[in-house]
Amino acid sequence: MVHGDKSGLRDIYEAYIGYIYRIVYEILQNKENAEDVTSDFFIRLWDKAEQFKPGTGHKGYLATMARNMAIDFIRKHRREELTALMQDIAAGPEEEEKKSRYIQTDTESEVEDSVIGEMTVQDALGKLKPAERQIVSMKILGELTFKEIAEVMGIPMGTVTWKYQNAMKKLRRCGYE
Repeated sequence: MVHGDKSGLRDIYEAYIGYIYRIVYEILQNKENAEDVTSDFFIRLWDKAEQFKPGTGHKGYLATMARNMAIDFIRKHRREELTALMQDIAAGPEEEEKKSRYIQTDTESEVEDSVIGEMTVQDALGKLKPAERQIVSMKILGELTFKEIAEVMGIPMGTVTWKYQNAMKKLRRCGYE
């Protein structure tokens, strides 16, 4: 397929649409997201057509490209969820208190345990500097690698690992693993 050859793209689309969709769906486990990523795949393939070198490894090349796009989709959406979570954390205890007023439990002791547990977690997180709290959240909740965190925050990976280790030491002192 050469860039600009629409019939070539149509042939590839018809031959590989099911194959690419299955690869993407296996990773995403969501029909709508798999359809979106599969559509984006063929758009990207169209844009990169001039880079393609004919030969025997084309099916593997397409599979790798589809896998990478699905993984990138997951990472992007995980970051968006993490950003929303960080905004909730930054909103402060007042917002959490408002939310917790609507939680109903069976006994007063459960309520007390819940409040004590929440206070302890908030106290522990409060001992962290904002950057440390952000790194811990991205690493644990967002399941990002140190390299990905460094890219997101725009700081060296060594700094990220150092801040993460310091944050974990502080949390261990508060009794958290």
